[in-house]
Amino acid sequence: MVRELLAGLIDYAGVFPPAALPLDQALTNYARYQTSPEAWMLGRFVLPVAQVILSPAKQVRFSAIVGDGDLDKIPPHVDSIEMKVSTPAQIESAAARISKNVTTYFEITDLTLLPVIRAVGARAKSRTGGITPDAFPPASQIAEFLVACARANVAFKATAGLHHPLRCYRPLTYAADGPSGWMYGFLNVFTAAIFARRGVTNLEQILLAESPDDLPRVDDPGEVAAVRRDFAISFGSCSFEEPVADLKALRLI
Repeated sequence: MVRELLAGLIDYAGVFPPAALPLDQALTNYARYQTSPEAWMLGRFVLPVAQVILSPAKQVRFSAIVGDGDLDKIPPHVDSIEMKVSTPAQIESAAARISKNVTTYFEITDLTLLPVIRAVGARAKSRTGGITPDAFPPASQIAEFLVACARANVAFKATAGLHHPLRCYRPLTYAADGPSGWMYGFLNVFTAAIFARRGVTNLEQILLAESPDDLPRVDDPGEVAAVRRDFAISFGSCSFEEPVADLKALRLI
């Protein structure tokens, strides 16, 4: 069951805060992760499109972060992009310019945009944290996003603040004097997504669980695999090593 839930789950975003690594170091890390025993959990390499263009690695499965002005600069070897939007017109205009062979995630805060995302055949993206305590939304907001995506039949990915498997109070950056705060766990979010897909709307208890024993059991590996394939796709993290280390500490892998 763990393998079905975690397979390809972590998109590596090492150039983004709080890691903020140089491109060459992040590329070296990603190559190392691809040959590690935990490579089965590794998803795409997330980069701003300008760095994708500069990257010497053309065989990497990139997901490029783009803006309106970047849509004509997407390299042909990139088949996944992520873009912030705030209006239906932005979504429709971008979709008209993006190749149908490119999987597109539109990052939103307005859930009324989900039907438009569905209509253009794209996916949604939501932020689940950041590098300051106020960047973490309330559990009710994450739950609302998951339920709305399930109802609209829109697949999604999450990003930011999901370095650890379970909700916990941790430093939010790698700086010695940086802030600490409550972080959501990726097991919480993706378990909640399974139940959202079932039609469950009361997800806050799942999102706030701090122990594996407090998460509801899911006994059907086929269901988990289907949810991951068609609905709850991945999450972006500037660390691959932290999630792996925590999962080992919990003896889940």
